[in-house]
Amino acid sequence: MRGKGSVGVACAVPALLAAVLAACQSPSGGAAQDGRSGAGTPAPAVRPSGYGAVFLDVGECSSSGTTSSTEVPCAGERAAARVVARHDGRADDGPPCPGTTDFVLHLSERRPSFDEDGDGVVPRGYACMRNLRPPHPGDPGGGGGPRTVVGDCVRGLGDGRVRETACDGTGRRKPQYEVVRAVDTRARCPASTALYVRLDGPSPVGCARPV
Repeated sequence: MRGKGSVGVACAVPALLAAVLAACQSPSGGAAQDGRSGAGTPAPAVRPSGYGAVFLDVGECSSSGTTSSTEVPCAGERAAARVVARHDGRADDGPPCPGTTDFVLHLSERRPSFDEDGDGVVPRGYACMRNLRPPHPGDPGGGGGPRTVVGDCVRGLGDGRVRETACDGTGRRKPQYEVVRAVDTRARCPASTALYVRLDGPSPVGCARPV
């Protein structure tokens, strides 16, 4: 860490040249001649910019993997997914990911190659990821993703629970219902609604009809 003090020159003032007087002046709050900040104020730390400045920041890319990934340049051959949103804390408690998120990458306390301040530690958080190439399970009807959105299909599991599955029938389970509308309350669903699905966001009720 840089020192806080400034190094000055003690000067006597009897009838010296103006140039000597100017050299002896130490402006308040300015930088001393040794490059350190004056007035006891430490110089601000300079963070690196671009790739690696923040571990998996919005717009940056990761290698393949839904549980553990490494930040890589988006133009590199190892890049598999891009961060579309990033939040601190737990995913269950924080803001929901965008509707077309393909998967959520949980960032626990660990030591990646790059991080925010170079100490090798990333705070707990989560990154909402979008694959750079198909398939995109987060798209409506894609059969995956962390959120159920309008256009997705589901299949009942019993006990009032449902699981998302691909609308085109290519998933492990055939679809039974399709979410056709998101509304505030069940009363706003159309008459053809056969199942209510809980959604994230301002319209928490999904109106689903048989397929």
